[in-house]
Amino acid sequence: MLGAAFLMATSAIGPGFLTQTTVFTQSLASSFGFVIFISIIIDIFAQTNVWRIIAVSEKRGQDIANMVLPGLGYIIAALIVIGGLAFNIGNIAGAGLGLNVITGISPKTGALISCVIALLIFLVKEAGKVMDRFTQIAGLIMIVLMVFVAWKTSPPIGEAVIKSFAPDKIDVFSIITIVGGSVGGYITFAGGHRLLDSGTKGISALPEVTKSSVIGILITAVMRIALFLAVLGVVSKGLHIDSNNPSASVFQLAAGNIGYKIFGIIMWAASITSVVGAAYTSVSFIKTFSKKLNRNSKWIIIGFIVFSTLCFLFIGQPVKVLVLVGALNSMILPIALGVLLIAAYKKKIVGDYKHPIWLTIPGVLVVIVLFLMGGYTMIEQLLSLFK
Repeated sequence: MLGAAFLMATSAIGPGFLTQTTVFTQSLASSFGFVIFISIIIDIFAQTNVWRIIAVSEKRGQDIANMVLPGLGYIIAALIVIGGLAFNIGNIAGAGLGLNVITGISPKTGALISCVIALLIFLVKEAGKVMDRFTQIAGLIMIVLMVFVAWKTSPPIGEAVIKSFAPDKIDVFSIITIVGGSVGGYITFAGGHRLLDSGTKGISALPEVTKSSVIGILITAVMRIALFLAVLGVVSKGLHIDSNNPSASVFQLAAGNIGYKIFGIIMWAASITSVVGAAYTSVSFIKTFSKKLNRNSKWIIIGFIVFSTLCFLFIGQPVKVLVLVGALNSMILPIALGVLLIAAYKKKIVGDYKHPIWLTIPGVLVVIVLFLMGGYTMIEQLLSLFK
């Protein structure tokens, strides 16, 4: 249960998570608390619906989608694999940067070392258990260090609480970006697929599945809130944040050189766990398409990580590709959640299971809201590519 929760949470907490939270807190100040509050609500209903339906049907997201509409599962799988691969290039880059901050080695050397560490996780016999333990330890380290930095900046907590419910400004773009970063693309299915692989499935497992999904969201929320408060503390003091590396700047302003090293540790832990989560979940979307793919899934995961690393080492981060994939990523969640909600009422998929109305109605609302906001965001990002 905790392994799935931490896999989902640490998959969400990557280099983009750190940068987005810092940048939006700079622009929205205390009102960013409202964005976090709304995103937590959306995330909980999205994840709880998806994980429960996967557990009850005992099938992965792509197989459920193919049963609802033949061929749809292949499309969703392709989008998730392409998105996971593109973002994994960024994750490898973040891991390299993290080791660069900690040790002073070059980012490319740091990326190569991080790649080897990620590969070792999947090369051991009990890869699933090692992955669970690795993400749990890394997640706990990130939370402890982030809370420490937030405490050091002495943020205006009272103001943050008030603005979380009565914001000065509501920014739609920030909401869809944060939701997409928390449960978009492959992240939506990371924990659900991990539970299936561990044998946690069926109606009898629903209490455990629901609890695991909520824990995953709350872990992500704790990290987001701690980082928000850390940045808010720096902003409220009128200190200048370096726009070239805003997250590192916040940590350095908060705790000097020690803070900068803490940033390196958090950046590396966030990035390496996202590398593991992206590779594992992306491959879980194609391994059921044939017995050969299923048998060789471990080696496909390894190839996925190696290819991502080589792309970064020889090409760098393809910014326009990442922007385009990010736009598509924002649309995967409403489509996938909508398909799974339909599946929840098909007896051939879920048998005699009755999906709760109190989950269905909020789930449908999340689909509608995210589809509208995601469509708007995708158009905006696509237009920005041609400016």
